This record gives sequence, C-alpha cells and structure tokens, in this order.
Amino acid sequence: MQQISKDKFRIVGNKDADIEKISKPSLSFWKDVSIRFRKNKLAMVGVVLLIILIFMAIFGPYMSGFDYATNDLKNTNQPPSAEHWFGTDDLGRDVFTRTWEGARISLFIGVAAALIDFTIGVFWGGFSGYKGGRVDEIMMRVADVLYGVPYLLLVILLMVVLGQSIGTMILAMTITGWINMSRIVRGQVLSLKHQEYVLASRTLGAPLTRIMGKHLIPNTMGPILVTMTLTVPSAIFTESFLSYLGLGLTPPLASWGTMASEGLPALKYYPWRLFFPAMFISLTIFAFNVIGDGMRDALDPRLRK
Repeated sequence: MQQISKDKFRIVGNKDADIEKISKPSLSFWKDVSIRFRKNKLAMVGVVLLIILIFMAIFGPYMSGFDYATNDLKNTNQPPSAEHWFGTDDLGRDVFTRTWEGARISLFIGVAAALIDFTIGVFWGGFSGYKGGRVDEIMMRVADVLYGVPYLLLVILLMVVLGQSIGTMILAMTITGWINMSRIVRGQVLSLKHQEYVLASRTLGAPLTRIMGKHLIPNTMGPILVTMTLTVPSAIFTESFLSYLGLGLTPPLASWGTMASEGLPALKYYPWRLFFPAMFISLTIFAFNVIGDGMRDALDPRLRK
C-alpha cells in the first residue's frame, strides 16, 4: 500500500506547542488591585488632592516668607492680598503660613494615630483570634470595657493630667481608637486560621510569629488598609473638634482645628480666617474617604472581572 505523506495534511485547531499557553497574562492579586484602583477616577482625584496637600504641608510654610508665630499688630485682620495670600488674623499673623503649618500638625496627628491603631489593633486582634477560647474571651472583654469608657471624658482627663500637647492628643485618640481595628483583624483571623495552608504550617512546627507574619496578617491586609485610610480623616476631624472646644494645642502652635476655633468669632467680618482651615479640613477628609472607598472596591473579590 502506498504511504501517504504527512505534507498533504493540515492541522486544524491549536498546535501541541500552543495548548499550554495562557491567552491572557496572569496578574498577581495586588497587581490586579492596583489596576482596578487606578480605574476609579474619584479615588485618583483623592490621590492627587492628597499629594498636593502633603506637598504644601512640607513646602507651604516657606513660600510666603512669613513666620507662623510672629505677631504683626500693624496688619491685623487684613483680607487676602498679594502680600498675604490668605489674609492675616487678629494678631497680624499670616494665615497662609499658619494654614500649612497647621496642615503639618493635623496630618501628623492623623497618620500617627492611624499607625498606632494599626500596630496595637493588629497585634491584639490577631493574637486573640488565633488563640481563641478563654484567651480570646478575656482579651475581647478588655476591649469592650475600654470601648465603653466615655471618649470625651477620657480626653478631658488626659488633657488636665498630662497637659495640652501633640503627644497627649495622640494618646487620647489611640487609647481606645485601636479597638475597631482589633475587631476587624480578629474576625479575619478567625475565618483564616482553619484554612489548609495554616494547618499545614502548624503541623510542620512553624512558630506563632511565622504563622501570623507569613500567612494570617498578609491575607487580612485588604480590610486593614481600608480601615487605616478611614482612620486618618477620623483622627484629623477629632483633632479639629477637640481644638474647637479648646482642648487642643496651646498657642502659638497652629492646627486646622485651632485656626477654625479662632476664626469662628470673626466669621461675620473676617470670613477668610475660618474659610481656609475649614476648606482644607473638608478636602483632606474627602480625599482620604474616596481613597478608602476606592481601595475597598479594588480589594473586593466580587468585583474582579
């Protein structure tokens, strides 16, 4: 029988070399989160706003050539002009310089409070959720007792005993502020600690620090990051609220809260003294909130395409 040549046949469909090829390039989880976050236009507006605010907080106090604490009684309550871009206050101090000096303090307090809440909350909630049983019960009851302490009363007591300062204000915010973070981390750890990879790691004799640092905490970073981005504006608003009540920083230190408190009595005749700090408080809170919402949507596995 005559042998038929292979050249007379044509392969239909995929070739053997192409069968194992992936048609779409694979993406890591965080790469996919980054792509989806950048597609959120409102979140990117928040990022741009935050970058501008941080840039001005760093360099803004040096732009006008005035010192934030120097009084100039000859130029009190001057409206915005070419010399004083945001006007002056009742002591002749440049509002532009004080606004960005206040941005430094307000942003520092917000970020510091968020980092402390992150550190304590992740440790407390992670350890409580992993241990479970009686340890979890005791640790969570301690957190519940602290959460039940009236916040404003605690702040007033700390301010009276320790004095009004940045450190005292951060302590007042974080002494109970970490509880929400700990509850979120605890819930995530409770759902993850029975997964196969955690059980395998425990079976192989991995210590608690490695299990927490390698498996549990990295897999809870989504909710943790979202909570942190929402903690910062909450801390800034709390600082502004306390300063407005007279429980904030002592003069001549400036924060957006102290400037708003000083500008309210002059609202009718010198509105710029309240307008600028209030506007930047609102913009900062807006920026962090939309970034937090964007991260929440980007980290939601149900929205992955």
